[in-house]
Amino acid sequence: MAKSVTAFTCTACGATHRKWSGRCDACGEWNSIVEEAPLSQGPGRGLGAQRGRLIPLAGLSADEPPPPRLPSGIAELDRVLGGGLVPGSAILVGGDPGIGKSTLMLQAAAAFARAGTRAVYLSGEEAGAQLRMRGQRLGLADAPVRLGTETALRDILTTLDAERPDVAVIDSIQTLWSDTVEAAPGSVGQVRAAAHELVTFAKRTGVAVIIVGHVTKDGQIAGPRVVEHMVDTVLYFEGERGHQFRILRAVKNRFGPSGEIGVFEMTGGGLAEVANPSALFLSERGEPTPGSAVFAGIEGTRPVLTEVQALVAPSTLASPRRTVVGLDGGRVSTILAVLEARCAVPFAGLDVFLNVAGGMRVAEPAADLAIAAALLSAREDHALPAETVFFGEISLSGALRPVAQAENRLKEAQKLGFSRAMLPEVQKVEGMRGIRLSRVADLTSFTGETFGAG
Repeated sequence: MAKSVTAFTCTACGATHRKWSGRCDACGEWNSIVEEAPLSQGPGRGLGAQRGRLIPLAGLSADEPPPPRLPSGIAELDRVLGGGLVPGSAILVGGDPGIGKSTLMLQAAAAFARAGTRAVYLSGEEAGAQLRMRGQRLGLADAPVRLGTETALRDILTTLDAERPDVAVIDSIQTLWSDTVEAAPGSVGQVRAAAHELVTFAKRTGVAVIIVGHVTKDGQIAGPRVVEHMVDTVLYFEGERGHQFRILRAVKNRFGPSGEIGVFEMTGGGLAEVANPSALFLSERGEPTPGSAVFAGIEGTRPVLTEVQALVAPSTLASPRRTVVGLDGGRVSTILAVLEARCAVPFAGLDVFLNVAGGMRVAEPAADLAIAAALLSAREDHALPAETVFFGEISLSGALRPVAQAENRLKEAQKLGFSRAMLPEVQKVEGMRGIRLSRVADLTSFTGETFGAG
């Protein structure tokens, strides 16, 4: 019989090592490597020792109807899920501590229950009295949600198997422990075992299981990466502590579009839906000021307009500061380099601060032109026209590249009262009236046309 080899796993990133060390080579975390007991094969347990059962196979042209959906009644949540919950699916929801994950899940469970769906909410972090207090504060006392508090995985599965609800919320997976794994709750082994058992239970019984998970300091869901591969949908609940807006983003969805977002506003009575996020993100804009540019973006299938704010000031430091919030810092550095190399606009000796208003995070390259416009506006102390939106990708040569879904971006801008759009010259736009299109070939011509430089 082959000798079992002890594995050492990093609790931060899930990487495996042959021996223990103080620092993980994969993620650089200190004191995160723990020993895991190996799985015992035992005699006669090899892959070729005995024959397994035949798996029934089917073709792609099966006449099965599409999976039914369980709508929650919360439009923003249903949008992110792709139209509602699919029975038997497993959903993983991650977010920073205190961002509102438990509040959102309790509101979702109450919405499902009020819609006639049997919902169970099991918490390993709060007592029953605390859950009822939270429910009363949120105005959910009349919702027929079944509450429970437990951390033992075996008891949780036994209860769910007996109750057979339509939706089960587990808050959170880091608090669960299985008596078959010799490790502390929250460790890689415990999280992996709990996720496997919960996903298997969902597929076997048809119960939709929503699992809440914490995130690390890098913003990734804590535990082994394999957990995200096990589940059908991975949602991230994002937001800044100083802002009331919260973004629910689907980074993986087997039953709907990935990248879709739902927007919520944190109020005294819980999380409220935001039907028109563009109007909300731009609601605080006043008179045109230097360093402000409106970006017409796409989040999932939804066009969203956001304000990119920039501040450029003389620096007294040997290495000027580059502070970026809500944008990719590497992308901003590339745009600064292109402005210096292709447009002869120096930023040496200047501190640069960039921010997306409202706590929104923008990752698509189409924001390049809006970022460059905000930077140039701040540097030249020249306000951009208030009725203009910007979008376009900037290449290293300074040329502007076309982006996807230009018509949807322009329609959203026109709906909010914008009358002009600056976009790449090669961008194809069909059937747009009522909004003036200013086409720009490259960043040099944009700088000269807008600011009289270059």
